[in-house]
Amino acid sequence: MAAATPGAFAPLRERAFLVLWIATVAANTGTWMRDTASGWLMTSLSPSPTLVALVQAATTLPIFLLALPAGALADIVDRRRLMIAIQLGLALVSVALALLASLDAMTPALLLGLTFCGGVGAALSAPAWQSVVPQLVPRDLMRPAIALNSLGVNIARAIGPAVGGLLIATLGIAAAYAVDVLSYALIIAALMWWKPAARASEDREQLLDAMRSGLRFALFHDELQRVLLRAFLFFVAASAYWALLPLIVRQQLRGDATVYGLAMAAIGAGAILGALLLPRVRQRLGADGTLLLGGLVSALAIAALAMSRAPAQGIVALLFAGAAWIAVLTTLNATAQAVLPDWVRGRGLALYLTVFFGAMTLGSALWGQLASHAGLVVSLAAAACATALIGLVAHRWSLPTGDANLTPSLHWPEPAVSDEIDASGGPVMVRIRYVVPSADHAAFHDAIRPLGRIRRRDGAYAWGVIADVERPELVTEWFLVASWEQHLRQHRRMSESDRQVQAVVNGFHRAEAPPMVEHGIALKGAATR
Repeated sequence: MAAATPGAFAPLRERAFLVLWIATVAANTGTWMRDTASGWLMTSLSPSPTLVALVQAATTLPIFLLALPAGALADIVDRRRLMIAIQLGLALVSVALALLASLDAMTPALLLGLTFCGGVGAALSAPAWQSVVPQLVPRDLMRPAIALNSLGVNIARAIGPAVGGLLIATLGIAAAYAVDVLSYALIIAALMWWKPAARASEDREQLLDAMRSGLRFALFHDELQRVLLRAFLFFVAASAYWALLPLIVRQQLRGDATVYGLAMAAIGAGAILGALLLPRVRQRLGADGTLLLGGLVSALAIAALAMSRAPAQGIVALLFAGAAWIAVLTTLNATAQAVLPDWVRGRGLALYLTVFFGAMTLGSALWGQLASHAGLVVSLAAAACATALIGLVAHRWSLPTGDANLTPSLHWPEPAVSDEIDASGGPVMVRIRYVVPSADHAAFHDAIRPLGRIRRRDGAYAWGVIADVERPELVTEWFLVASWEQHLRQHRRMSESDRQVQAVVNGFHRAEAPPMVEHGIALKGAATR
């Protein structure tokens, strides 16, 4: 009998997940209150569309710049201690914002600088938060746990701006910042209570090596590249209403801070509705159809915002925008998670966040500049057209299914060595000798090319295939790895899906004995390149 599919709320039965989920919702609610206050405060300090849009850019730019080293940190250090330290830093940022706002000493430059510091904290913590899910729930609860995290973000998005707008209207902007400080105290307490099991340290790398490994993985992983491309194209166009929303509320909808909070809450409420409808939409349309629908609905919502002149009209448009946004965001994020093996999960998600926030940063600057020169209506209309066109064009590049078995196969035997080898010694050359009839060379070459990308993805910096000039049926695959330690990591990184690729290649081998594998390491003191 097939095992029952876990329910959507099953991860909440895991105590650690429940505690951290509640604390994270509270912390995200405080963050949205802070961001709502900062966006509205800038409209009071300066009416410039460029400066208002730069508040969004100051939040997202650090994530674009720092996500990769943050992802490497998430893979090689204690994630719990890292997150506690970051939350303490973010609390100090909000304390500074509250003090400056209460003393009426805030300037546009100070606001942008502190907003940038908050973005740095978000950049350093985001990969760790996303990577920690496997430590909180069993493997069979991973997907519903990720979905619940997305739901929690959108609950915070719905509550935070509305409460923030109410606090700003009644008690002032400093009060919103002060409540954000309290939310950090809650998440720090939850993290200190959590006692995760120790992580294995055998595969940890130095920071720069880990960053290089993450970049190499993305460079030679076609499926992740397709996800990143689709993410960049959508978010750079659809980010327009996020960047310009304070001005849309103040200038087009003629609203105050309360209306701004409700507008932000409408996006969150739409996202919650979209998250609830997403399973049915995904079942009917598939991942690619969901992305196309999300892009077209986003375009219509942005166009509706361009024509809105009353708060009610704008809020309705933002409800649809939020539903479309979460449909695209969740589909892309789940696909990225599905194609990433555990050893590079933090770095892979960091690269996804880099693309996401890089696109948001670029889009914020682009649409803010266009609004400064041509007005809000023209900027929003252009963004709507771009979002629709990009959705239709990008539909040609299908998302990966994410069905590959990424469990480590461990099918490579440990290399036989005569003496103890310095783990940092290298470079290392690995040669695999096949017997392939000349008539099969073309087909063999096509079959082994994907294997070459796997070798490079997992650590090789050079790879090739050569045939013996005297006996053409003797074909040698070779690749170079920086060190013996890096090569041993390749052994641990081969997945069951990779093993199937290797099996296809081995199918061309025409000899009773399996392909012969040889390892060589540079002599100490030898000049190598």
